[in-house]
Amino acid sequence: MELRTLRYFVAVAEELHFGRAARRLHMSQPPLSRAIKHLENDLGTTLLHRSPAGVTLTEAGRTLLDEARALLDHADRVRTKLARTTITVGLLGDHGAARLAAAFRQRRPGAEIRIRETDLTDPTCGLRTGQVDVALTRGPFDETGLKTLILRQDPVGAVLRADDPLARRDRLTTDDLAGRDWFQFPAGTDEIWQNYWNGGEPRRGPIVRAVQECVQSVLWNGSVGLAPLGHDLGDELTVVPLADLAPSPVVLAWTKDDPLTRAFIEAAAKAYG
Repeated sequence: MELRTLRYFVAVAEELHFGRAARRLHMSQPPLSRAIKHLENDLGTTLLHRSPAGVTLTEAGRTLLDEARALLDHADRVRTKLARTTITVGLLGDHGAARLAAAFRQRRPGAEIRIRETDLTDPTCGLRTGQVDVALTRGPFDETGLKTLILRQDPVGAVLRADDPLARRDRLTTDDLAGRDWFQFPAGTDEIWQNYWNGGEPRRGPIVRAVQECVQSVLWNGSVGLAPLGHDLGDELTVVPLADLAPSPVVLAWTKDDPLTRAFIEAAAKAYG
C-alpha cells in the first residue's frame, strides 16, 4: 500500500462520492477509480459498495478508514519532524558564510544543512520556486512576497582590465563608463537586479550567467563589470570605486518562519553583528 493510494481512499471514504473526491484531490475520476480498485485487489477485499448515487463503506472499508487516517497522520508527523531538522540554504557568493555556518552549527548542532549554489540569473537562489528554505545572497532585487534581513552593505566598483586607461583612476562615476560594453543577464532575469548591475542605465554587451563568465568577459572583451570592493580578482583586473552607485546589500531572504529557519536567521544576525 502506498501513502498516496491511502490518501485517495480516505478522500473517497469521506466524500462517499468518486466525483467529489476527484475534485478534492485535483485529479480526474477514472485514475482515482482505478487506484481504489487496485487497492481492493491488493487487499483481497471489497472496501466500497458502488451505486449511481455514490458509495458506501463496507465493514473492511470502515476498518481501513480508521487505520489509514492513523497512518497518514503518523506520516505527516514524520515529515514535519524531518523538515525541522533539514534546511536548504541557497548561496550567491560567499559573503562570509564560514562565520554564519559556525554560528548556526553552534545553535543547531543536529541540523542537516543542504547547500544550493546558484548563478547570477536568480538573486533569490531558488527561493521563489521552493528549491531552498533561505537564501544568503546579494541585492538589490525584487523582494515582493519575501522576508529579508540586510546583513551588510558593500560599496561597489567597476571591474576593468589593468591596462584600461580608467583603471588608474582613484574613483569613477557611471558617466565615465558611458558608451562601453557591460555584461548582461539573460532575458527574464529580475529587472531590479539587472538594472543595478548595469549602473541604472540600459546597456549593451555579452550575456553572462556566472561570476567567472563576468571576469572572462572583462578579460577577453574589455567589457565593464561591477563587483563589491575588496574582491581579489587577480593581477589582470582592478576594481575602481564608483562614486554614484549605492552599496550592494548582503541579504538573507526567506518565506516561512518555521523554527529551523528562524534559528538560521538568528545565527546570521549574530555572525554579522
